[in-house]
Amino acid sequence: MDTQQAIIVGKEDIETGELKILARTKGGDVTQNSSEKNENNDKRTLQTKFFKEIAKNLQNATHLHVTGTGQVQEQFMHYLAATPQFKNVKSEESTSNKMSDEKLLTFFAEKLN
Repeated sequence: MDTQQAIIVGKEDIETGELKILARTKGGDVTQNSSEKNENNDKRTLQTKFFKEIAKNLQNATHLHVTGTGQVQEQFMHYLAATPQFKNVKSEESTSNKMSDEKLLTFFAEKLN
């Protein structure tokens, strides 16, 4: 995950399924604004919208590991902690470089096994 995109990895069939990419979510771009206050509000609104879009794909999650290139994963974890349906989800985070789809699947396979 970064500020512009998120890739959701998981198992479709929890008991026998193997890890695969379940969804991809893209964040919006902030348009330049004449007021710094309005620009910051736009950034915050777009980030919340981006987080809600990601959370739609995590409806039945019991375990969550968020990794990314910057601080956005920490902000996402705080967002989830403040959302009632995700309060009891076991969650972890890590910082990593951007990965290809294959490396990302390998990364999560190692984390979950």
